[in-house]
Amino acid sequence: MEVINALGRRKAAVARVYLAAGTGAITINGRPLDKYFPSELLQYVVKQPLTVTDNEGKYDIKANLNGGGIKGQAEALRLGIARAICKLDAEAFRQALKTNGFLTRDQREVERKKPGRPGARKRFQFSKR
Repeated sequence: MEVINALGRRKAAVARVYLAAGTGAITINGRPLDKYFPSELLQYVVKQPLTVTDNEGKYDIKANLNGGGIKGQAEALRLGIARAICKLDAEAFRQALKTNGFLTRDQREVERKKPGRPGARKRFQFSKR
């Protein structure tokens, strides 16, 4: 089996995922999954597409992550893994991934700060006198 690559994005995070047949090792920026994401919740988020399609332990995943925070990176990695699995065998896995929402890119981004205001929409306190 050749290496399958896919891209996942979330907020400012970008994940480049490379999926190959193997023993189920997940390596992110040269570090294992439990070292890169110490939180079990984020590890669960990353493994969701593998769990839903019953592919845990079948493929080695190497990922390059940059930008954003740890939550955005975990969700970008989830999207990248889901897209790679879909490329692997679309008719078998696409429906399960789609019903769980793993193939949908969450496009929400932070709104920019506007001039003359303390934030994107917040205004300074009004003073009548």
